[in-house]
Amino acid sequence: MAGWTSEARAYPSGVVATPHYLATAAGLAVLDRGGNAMDAAIAANLVLGVVTPYLCGFGGDVLAIVWDGGLHGYLGVGRSPAAATVDGVRERTGAEEMPVFGPHTVTVPGAPRGWFDLLERFGTRTFGDLATPALRYATEGFPLTRRGARYFSGTRALYDHFGLPDFGRAHPRTGPGDVVRQPGLARTIRTLAEEGPAAYYEGPIADAIVERLGRDGSFMTAGDLAAHAGEWVTPLRAGFHGVEVAELPPPTQGVTALAALRVAEALDLPADGAARTHLLVEATKRALVDRNRFVGDPAAMTVAAEDLYAHERVAALAAAIDPDRAWRPPPDPGPDGGTAYLCAADRDGLLVSLIQTNFTAAGSGVRVEPWGINLHNRGSSFRFRPGHPNALGGAKLPMHTLIPALALRGGRPWLVFGAMGGHTQAQTHLQLLVRTVVDGDDPQAAISAPRWALDPDHWHLGVESRFPEAWRADLAARGHELRVVRAYDDGMGHAHAVEVAAAGYRVATDPRAEGAAAGI
Repeated sequence: MAGWTSEARAYPSGVVATPHYLATAAGLAVLDRGGNAMDAAIAANLVLGVVTPYLCGFGGDVLAIVWDGGLHGYLGVGRSPAAATVDGVRERTGAEEMPVFGPHTVTVPGAPRGWFDLLERFGTRTFGDLATPALRYATEGFPLTRRGARYFSGTRALYDHFGLPDFGRAHPRTGPGDVVRQPGLARTIRTLAEEGPAAYYEGPIADAIVERLGRDGSFMTAGDLAAHAGEWVTPLRAGFHGVEVAELPPPTQGVTALAALRVAEALDLPADGAARTHLLVEATKRALVDRNRFVGDPAAMTVAAEDLYAHERVAALAAAIDPDRAWRPPPDPGPDGGTAYLCAADRDGLLVSLIQTNFTAAGSGVRVEPWGINLHNRGSSFRFRPGHPNALGGAKLPMHTLIPALALRGGRPWLVFGAMGGHTQAQTHLQLLVRTVVDGDDPQAAISAPRWALDPDHWHLGVESRFPEAWRADLAARGHELRVVRAYDDGMGHAHAVEVAAAGYRVATDPRAEGAAAGI
């Protein structure tokens, strides 16, 4: 895409959207200094790792879809320890299912390597330059807003409830107005800037990670960390009402979003209302059930990803939907998580859709001092089911809920979008695209609209209180078990988007977060 001249453009020529205003400000400052969209995205992500440790950080994974005239996918996803087995984890934990927290849920963190990989291919600035704002907030601190204080306090309470004291010890004072300083994390940022990712995977940080996990019985070794590498992949694509949607392949649930969209299109959706919502929910259920049956490490899958949204499969799933009655699949309990999604675009048409995660709140509950790193718990999605594609095994990729996305019209990029929210991510993709593509809403209106979310644990349907009472009554009469939540509830996820217009960008952010969308 050619750049825009200042005379021609009607919208900003560079934009950033993130779930925290400090991260957005950091990304926008990079664009203003002449950096590109990838530079801005990495700078923003590093700040998020400091100011929202309850969503993402330096002990998690990172995934991205990038447009630079062509589509590129990146999986910064770590594997389980090579020695990990179902029997071994059972013996050391006494658990009958994969734990949600603790050392055995930690897979190799992919984000630090991923930041460098993405910058090497698409960036124009050094990691050290881009890390300056994050380092400042880690060293000097940042004040908590009322909402930020609630996130910190809720995360501490979660871990305290499960007898995991690391997060609470690191953050004992987190009320509104309190200044949060993280000297250990500042040390990590400085070390990465000076020594690169080798310090994390083969140097002193790696040593500390292995030692800390080993104290709690993990199978993680120095060799597991040293063997880590990110993967460049080709995004999957599927049509939806004249647009082409790009999602990442397994082990992510990108196939789930594409399957839900294709089934919804096959249903010939009615006008907005309870009848339409019923059909969208039912399409989502089918896609999630298929995800839980078939998606995991690609090397262990027995069904090709493309087959899960192929015409034959879509037709069968659509035909199984009762337009008047909700289907109740068997419960399928599993962990849900928190994540940070962000997007950026620049004057040269480089587009970045990026997501970074700790999974459940700040992750496993295991913290590596003196480096200030909260290790994620992506491995908690593994299953203790022999033969299942997502069964725990040595050096395996866990099924990932993370799905940054991008949609094209006529072969050209139109919408960069995504959301945090674990199981809700594919559901949010579906709702946003129905509102923008079918209804013609602008991205901000689509993101701000009332939202619903299915919980596969028991297939309850969470709905925001902003939905009309008659709408809710109609869904309940069709057999949906509703859980009404407050307006703009966090459980509905945080979505952000960039729309590519003829002469610039329109950018949108989610009022459910304390984020911002900004442009230059």
